[in-house]
Amino acid sequence: MTGLPASLRFSSAHYTLTFLAIFVLASLFSAMTFADEPPQTFRLNVSPNGYPPYLIVDQAAPSGIMWDVFSLIAGRIGYTVEAVKIPRKRVDELLFEGYFDGTPRAVEWTKHPEDFVFTAPIVTVEEVFFVPRGSDLTYDQPEDLFGKTIVTPLGYYYPVLQPHFESGAIKRFEVPRDRDMFTFARHNERFDAIVAERRLGQWLLRNLGLRDEFVSLPKNLTHFGYRIMVRKEFADFIEPFNKELRHIQENGELDAILANYR
Repeated sequence: MTGLPASLRFSSAHYTLTFLAIFVLASLFSAMTFADEPPQTFRLNVSPNGYPPYLIVDQAAPSGIMWDVFSLIAGRIGYTVEAVKIPRKRVDELLFEGYFDGTPRAVEWTKHPEDFVFTAPIVTVEEVFFVPRGSDLTYDQPEDLFGKTIVTPLGYYYPVLQPHFESGAIKRFEVPRDRDMFTFARHNERFDAIVAERRLGQWLLRNLGLRDEFVSLPKNLTHFGYRIMVRKEFADFIEPFNKELRHIQENGELDAILANYR
């Protein structure tokens, strides 16, 4: 049997080797491009004044329970985190319009939760009443507050109390900065109680040197899961985030972060 001419055998082998070389180089280039691809950026709202100990913004870099947990998980699933400070009353509007990507939030604190997607709860938050030490005020139901004046953060919505705020049965005094709630109540006897998230209130009292002047009432007003509320364009972010959240809940990393802020 007569084989192919040497020139044809050489040409065929040459083209085969060339094709393989191109394929290998293309594969290497693709892998290098993927490896060098920068992580996506997630713009997380930390608010202008923060929400300690969940969000602390009065230092060189953000910190706090929610920031630390979110940054840890986001880094592991391929994101860098950029802090943005959005005024409280414009958060939902600007998140919906895509000016940033997510904000710490409970579903129950959101007027239109259907407009967004939410991660699994990172921690549990509970809003309670703080009263001056020695106060005889107790709380079991909203009627216990009739005729009283309650200090609250500006713009917060309390479904249980809202009808009574609107009717005037309970008076409300709103304060723009969380840290000012206790100083207002301390210097004005017409304020009977403060509504604040328990950890937030304890943090503020400790840092303001007022721990001996206020106590929290035992019955909470609300008890919710604190999550990250995300614009719908980032819906694919939720599943890997929740998976890594379960991991740090199980291996003790979440508890270690919480311990840093007790």
